[in-house]
Amino acid sequence: MSDGLDRFLAASPQPQRSGLRLLIMLARRPRGAMLLKCLPLAEEAAGATLALGRYDDPAIATRLGWDAEAVVARGRRLRRTEGRP
Repeated sequence: MSDGLDRFLAASPQPQRSGLRLLIMLARRPRGAMLLKCLPLAEEAAGATLALGRYDDPAIATRLGWDAEAVVARGRRLRRTEGRP
């Protein structure tokens, strides 16, 4: 797992943390992924959680449409324009 995904899971409440870790473990294994196909909502939750970890890699995040530096620069411009610190 990525560091960001580990931090995300560590910050979640205990019941959800265990469930998310289990879903991730299942989703990363072929047989587990097949099992999750029978539970569409669980499959979606596992896929969405795994996608969060991809945003930690700047090259992947940029391809997905997320440019953290551009977001920070835009926020700074807006704050200056609005006269906020």
